[in-house]
Amino acid sequence: MDKDAFFWMVQDGHLPTPKAAETLGIRILSVDGDEGVIEVSFEATEAFTNPTGNVQGGFLAAMLDDTMGPALASTLKKDEFAPTLNLNVSFYAPARIGTLLGRGRVTRRGGQVCFLSGELEQAGKIVAAATASALIRKL
Repeated sequence: MDKDAFFWMVQDGHLPTPKAAETLGIRILSVDGDEGVIEVSFEATEAFTNPTGNVQGGFLAAMLDDTMGPALASTLKKDEFAPTLNLNVSFYAPARIGTLLGRGRVTRRGGQVCFLSGELEQAGKIVAAATASALIRKL
């Protein structure tokens, strides 16, 4: 865990929260940079809803990406970043306006390619889950 890396500089208040994460209302609840696991919350607003009043799936996918990505980012060095290569999302139940809990983890980390998984929960029910892969690169 490199405290000079981007993720930790944001956590320590030395850099601003990325705008996309800010839009999603992210809050980091717990993180273990040694294990590559994270728990976050998001605040879904009315602006995120589809015509039926549920949170549109694209916002849920973005929340999952912003759950798993930081789990990996917490393990990176100062000169590394890790763009998502693919994102596979499964939707299980409608999500409503309000708080969603995200849990993400690095399931396997290779030399450059990493595999991630995560889920979003609302009112004690998993509403969506995802897997992803990311590529570690040097700045």
